[in-house]
Amino acid sequence: MSRKDDLDNHSNQLNPNNDAYWDARGEDGRPDDWEDRLDSDNGEAEDES
Repeated sequence: MSRKDDLDNHSNQLNPNNDAYWDARGEDGRPDDWEDRLDSDNGEAEDES
């Protein structure tokens, strides 16, 4: 792998919008509710008013 490929892979694994992020965390690609999962992991409450 080239240095650029390594850096791209690293960036992708830190980007929750990318399948590589979820693959690196044991998921089978990006789930449909990925945004909700991120919000709950960050302790953010959704505004339900």
